[in-house]
Amino acid sequence: MNLSEIASISGKGGLFKIVKPTRTGVILESLDDKKSKIVANTSHRVSVLEDISIYTTTQEGAVPLAMVFKKIYEEFETDPGLDSTSSNEELKSFMKHILPDFDKDKVYVSDIKRLVSWYNILVKESPETLANAGTEEKEEEKSDK
Repeated sequence: MNLSEIASISGKGGLFKIVKPTRTGVILESLDDKKSKIVANTSHRVSVLEDISIYTTTQEGAVPLAMVFKKIYEEFETDPGLDSTSSNEELKSFMKHILPDFDKDKVYVSDIKRLVSWYNILVKESPETLANAGTEEKEEEKSDK
C-alpha cells in the first residue's frame, strides 16, 4: 500500500484505505482492527495522504507529507516517542527537529498532532507504507527525465 491509497475524512478520526470509487463517491475501509467500511460522497471532505503537504518557509512553500513521513521513519523508525497526549512544546520541538523550516504561522499544533497520529496508525497498520514513503516521487522524477 502507498499514500495514494490512504485517505483521511474531515470530522472522522483515523485513516482509511481507498477500496474503490463509486458513481457518487468512494468506498473506504478503516485502517484499524474494526475494518469498518464507509461510503464517502460529495458531502464528505476526503483528503488523499499523497496530496497533503506541510507549509514551509522555503522557496517551494511546502513539503509533501510523504517526505516528512520518510524523515520521521529514517530517524525514529517505528517509535517517534509522541502521541496525541504529548504536550504542545514536545510536538513543536519534534516538528522543528524533523522539518526545521516548517512555517510556524501556518502549521498549528493540531496539525502536528494529526501528523503524529497518522504516523502512529501507519506504523501499526501498514509499516511498509512508511518504509516506501517518498520513493514514489523519486521514481516519477526519474521517469520524467
